[in-house]
Parts: sequence; C-alpha cells; structure tokens
Amino acid sequence: MIICCGLSAAQEQITLYSAKSVIGILSPDMQHPTYTGIEKPNHLRLTFNDINDETHGLVAPQAADAVRLVKFIRAWDQKAPLLIHCWAGISRSTASAFTALCVLRPEASEIDLAWELREASPSATPNRMITYEVDKVLGREGRMLKAVEAIGRGANAFEGKPFVLRV
Repeated sequence: MIICCGLSAAQEQITLYSAKSVIGILSPDMQHPTYTGIEKPNHLRLTFNDINDETHGLVAPQAADAVRLVKFIRAWDQKAPLLIHCWAGISRSTASAFTALCVLRPEASEIDLAWELREASPSATPNRMITYEVDKVLGREGRMLKAVEAIGRGANAFEGKPFVLRV
C-alpha cells in the first residue's frame, strides 16, 4: 500500500496506516522532518523545487534523484505501507507515486496507471520533470510523460487530500 499526502498530514498518515517507509520531497529551503516510527534507512529525502521547466534560481529534479527514487522503491519490502509526501501532496509526491506504480507493476500500461492515480486523487498533477527523469531511468521511451499529459492538470487545490494506492 502506498499513501500519498502533503507534509502537514504525513505523521498522522504514518501513524494511521503504520507505515514503515517514507519518501519525502521538499524544496531546498525546507528541512526534512523526522517521523516517529520511521528508521533513518527507510526515509528517502529528496530535495528540489516543484517546477516543470528549468527556472533560474530554483533546483530542478535531476537524473540522480530519479535513480535514488527508483532504487528506494525497488528496495521497499512492501510488508508495511510506504508514505510519499511533498509540501502540498499534489505534484512531486504524485509523480513519485506514479513512479512507484510503474516500478511495481511493470506489465501495466502507463496510461492505465496514470488514470488510476487520477481516480485516487482528483487534484493529482504529477510533476513533469520528475516524470521525465524517471521515464528515462526506467526506459519507458516517453510513455510515462505522455500518460501524465493525457490525464492533464488535476482539480485546483491548496493541498491534496491524502489517498491510498494498492500495489
């Protein structure tokens, strides 16, 4: 099970679902929190801005971030839930949740997985730069990015509601 949410709901969702692994994605100006019940090796901290194009003065996700993300997801034992969060639970975390679906269900089509994400979260708007980098790492030949473009921008929201995906 994968739980996806914004930073403000992370500890509550970890406790509610007894998650034992966390992927946190925050901007460089934010400190990554520690969470009760999460051991340090089970907490991937990624640090880059929520941007969809290179922007002067902001940090874009890099290929190395995509590699770390994919490696962490592949190493997750799936015995306890994985929580993925960013600041608002709308863009960076949903791109990472989409990544997890693609990694854990390699036989499924990217478009089907993207629509599954949209059904779980009407506000999900996966970050295009993360999706692009992960697509290259997984050798998906642009299909992940096309799937994200196909579902389009999610419903406007200040913060996404926590949601669950089954793997």
